[in-house]
Amino acid sequence: MLSIGIGEIQKKSSVFSNLTEAMQIVDKRKKRILAMVYPVQNESMVDSLAGKYKNRVKPTQEDIESIKEKAMQAAMEEKYGLSS
Repeated sequence: MLSIGIGEIQKKSSVFSNLTEAMQIVDKRKKRILAMVYPVQNESMVDSLAGKYKNRVKPTQEDIESIKEKAMQAAMEEKYGLSS
């Protein structure tokens, strides 16, 4: 685990962009741990949220707004029996 002081972060904030392991931010005067910083895992949100259904989720090239519109249209058709 890496340990870094506040002054070092102020001088060189690029430490966070290349983080590969957990890091402690330490106040060296008071000898206290202020924060723990963990690296971001670049993992697909679909895989992590889908759980056992992740193999059934099909990726799409549509934007989220058109997907919302289609879902709203289907819900309105089901509720009111309308079709357009």
